[in-house]
Amino acid sequence: MKKFTPCPKKPNCVNSQCSDGSHYIEPLTYNGSVEAATTRLRQVIESMKRARIVEDTDNYMRVEFKSAVIGFVDDVEFFFPDEPIIHVKSASRIGYSDFGVNRKRVEQIRKLFTSK
Repeated sequence: MKKFTPCPKKPNCVNSQCSDGSHYIEPLTYNGSVEAATTRLRQVIESMKRARIVEDTDNYMRVEFKSAVIGFVDDVEFFFPDEPIIHVKSASRIGYSDFGVNRKRVEQIRKLFTSK
């Protein structure tokens, strides 16, 4: 199984593979095939502003999100293991606090993903 790098000690990252309560976030879940889930997630990402898919393989996707004002980049990773979940990590590249932006983004992706 692919393991994401751990979140730094800063409050600007969430990761469904960590056990640290302040950084932990639930993975996405789905019914059906992994192919359908991948397609659905890709459609969600492509519908979002300032998002760019930079890597997309059979079981892994990496997306860059740019902030509207200054253009800071956050990296969001998705991993599809052999079970109906999608692990996710969202982290700011620079800075200390993100004011909850990464967590809110993952929850927005979850909402759009489950509503499709």
